[in-house]
Amino acid sequence: MPTWEEATAVQQVDANTYSCILHDDWCIGSVPNGGYVTGCLMEVVKQHFKTTLAKQNQPHTIAMHVEFLRRTQAGPATIKVDNVKLGRQTSIVHVHLSQEGREEIVAYVTNSNIHKEEGFSFDTEYTLSPPPPPVDLVKLEKDEDKYWYPQGKMPFSEFRKASQKVKWHFPRSGHVKTSIADEWICFSDGTNFTDTSLGFAADMFPQIIEYKRDKTQGPFWYPTLLLNLDVKKALPAEGVKWLHVRVQLKKIKNGRMDIEVHVYDAEGDLVALSHHVGFVLDAARNMAARTKSDTKL
Repeated sequence: MPTWEEATAVQQVDANTYSCILHDDWCIGSVPNGGYVTGCLMEVVKQHFKTTLAKQNQPHTIAMHVEFLRRTQAGPATIKVDNVKLGRQTSIVHVHLSQEGREEIVAYVTNSNIHKEEGFSFDTEYTLSPPPPPVDLVKLEKDEDKYWYPQGKMPFSEFRKASQKVKWHFPRSGHVKTSIADEWICFSDGTNFTDTSLGFAADMFPQIIEYKRDKTQGPFWYPTLLLNLDVKKALPAEGVKWLHVRVQLKKIKNGRMDIEVHVYDAEGDLVALSHHVGFVLDAARNMAARTKSDTKL
């Protein structure tokens, strides 16, 4: 099974074009997980700023907005990058992912150099409310933590293959509210989370709906319409093993929902914020054949 680094590997075709392979075992049903595909886009942008835009010296993605126009699928993908605005402090690129002639995902991505950022800072004293339970990560790894336990496989994990890529740890006392879920996650294969996997971390959370309904009815599919990512700090070059994620849903109505995500590191420092808009659909929609209107632009 490919590691995160292997699954998001990209090849540069020319100064503004890249290719990659979307892997089946990172899919939800037949569709690659949105956070995984976001990671592929982030890897493309990382390579683009290492090569074509190396003179900008802006290696860090600090913000991105991703629109999922159509279902992606496992297999080859082509990613083109348009240089929209090249600036001294930040630069913005427009990214397009296509498969078999279909433009499926577009994104605007802002890069900077976090290590060279200067300017006004102010401690807002913001904290999560209600607060999550405390954690001892050494004990958590041994299943000896007083407040957290390893979840094991998630519901419908054979359908949600990508969910098997992480180990899940939930509060022993249960989630604090119906609208909130807290988790500590690490990669199942022991590798570390890096900057390009923050989008995936922000898209790996318990499906709150399925914890409150009859699981014998079969899975829903939660396709992402759009995903925003606001990166507050760069992770170490070697990455980190653990991330704490809080996800909150405010309203689910007529098959449409919002998702707000906070991502923290082991020291309790805020790493990233994310906001999603998504659908709640029958899983059969995930596996359905494409219509003619879904083939090409």
